[in-house]
Amino acid sequence: MHTGVKITAFAAALAATFGTAYGVGQGIDPVVAEREPASHDTHAEPSPEPGGGGGHAEGESATEGQSLPAGGLQISENGYTLDLKTSRIEARQRADLRFSIRDEKGRAVTTYKREHEKELHLIVASRDLVTYRHLHPTRAADGTWSIPVEVPRAGGYRVFADFTPARKGAENLTLGADLAASGPYEPKGLPAASATAKVDGYEVKLAGGLRPGAAGELELNVSRGGKPVTDLQPYLGAYGHLVALRSGDLAYLHVHPNGEPGDGKTRSGPGISFTATAPSPGAYRLFLDFKHQGVVRTAAFTVHAGRATGGNGEHSEAAEETAEGTTEGTSDGHGH
Repeated sequence: MHTGVKITAFAAALAATFGTAYGVGQGIDPVVAEREPASHDTHAEPSPEPGGGGGHAEGESATEGQSLPAGGLQISENGYTLDLKTSRIEARQRADLRFSIRDEKGRAVTTYKREHEKELHLIVASRDLVTYRHLHPTRAADGTWSIPVEVPRAGGYRVFADFTPARKGAENLTLGADLAASGPYEPKGLPAASATAKVDGYEVKLAGGLRPGAAGELELNVSRGGKPVTDLQPYLGAYGHLVALRSGDLAYLHVHPNGEPGDGKTRSGPGISFTATAPSPGAYRLFLDFKHQGVVRTAAFTVHAGRATGGNGEHSEAAEETAEGTTEGTSDGHGH
């Protein structure tokens, strides 16, 4: 985990709620869905060109008013292709989501650089930004990745693979592909803006805001039962992970916190600080993953780039959404 800002922008993301995963590199990560959640056990950065796959960048920003490049828009980049073998599933029916990453010669990639404790991070989010999931599939010896998945509703989904090939000089990439779920489709509106989110008895307050084309600070404070949580646990090398999805095209930013556990200055709560740059003005949905008492939870917010958020924003329906999943295991870390 690098100290400071790491942003991955990649567009078009659609949603899914996943079942249990097991095996090497597996993990079950936080979920935000429209129903009351539970607990469980996120990652990425902007690419050099608009529409690119999203390479890792330290503190990249743009001139005020300019758009940053968005990653995850392409299924292929820099000689690598996301080969999604499962392109259609049925809503509320568990199925194996299978895919591989292929190089310029069509060979499945079998060696990856571990980043944030995992070889590959898989992210799925709904177009209406109601459901979000970050998880870690299992890789077979032949390079095929798989994970059981069950999506809550019919509609279009976007699958993002965030990884770095082990090849010398290879850069981080975020590739995206579409996943369709059959069944009656009922789109939902973007949850109302709020500076407070509640999940599993925890309350998270957001201060600060996203700034189009310029770095801005976001601070999220976690409390439980009215008392600050000061013993947050490291999750994939940090006390919190934040993802921002832009409403409309679902441009994706993954922002890592300022500081890291063990650096001698970063406290284990209640506050988690991030620095992020919005690629453009617009509405964004923020998903914060944090770990406490062995469980990773997700708090969700709707914000508007260019508008500062105070700590006493009106509580919205979105704030009632919580993470649901399973308790983090001790053997594989059930994390992203």
